[in-house]
Amino acid sequence: MSGSLNKVLLIGNLGRDPELKSTPSGQQVARFSVATTETWKNQAGEKQSKTEWHNIVVWGKQAEIAEKYLRKGKQVMIEGRIQYREYTDQAGVKKTACDIRCDNFVMLGRMDDSGPRDGGYSRGGAQEAEDHGAPSPAAGGSFPDDDIPF
Repeated sequence: MSGSLNKVLLIGNLGRDPELKSTPSGQQVARFSVATTETWKNQAGEKQSKTEWHNIVVWGKQAEIAEKYLRKGKQVMIEGRIQYREYTDQAGVKKTACDIRCDNFVMLGRMDDSGPRDGGYSRGGAQEAEDHGAPSPAAGGSFPDDDIPF
């Protein structure tokens, strides 16, 4: 091992729909934000919370999938790494931004009627459920009671 690791795992809610753009070379890139909220009780027993906003960047085919299926408010798990970038704002001031470069995402929570933007239907985002040979209730199969993990 190289002695260092840059890995991020976030579970939160989308703050806005992904915005898909293309680079001059034709590479697809999607950007969106994810909110994570920490809650705790202070010394007086009062509930406190703090929300952190994370800028997410997704590239390639996953960017297209994100734009098609992810929606503001939906829960998502993001796996990736921290990247810093420098830019100059409109006033000519140099600034640094922190992004999460998404390597993989999984849509969480319940599916509803919103579906993808083109009106189709999908079970997942960039990572579809794997078939391990178990019968699928959707395919008319059933799970034996002792195989249910809860």
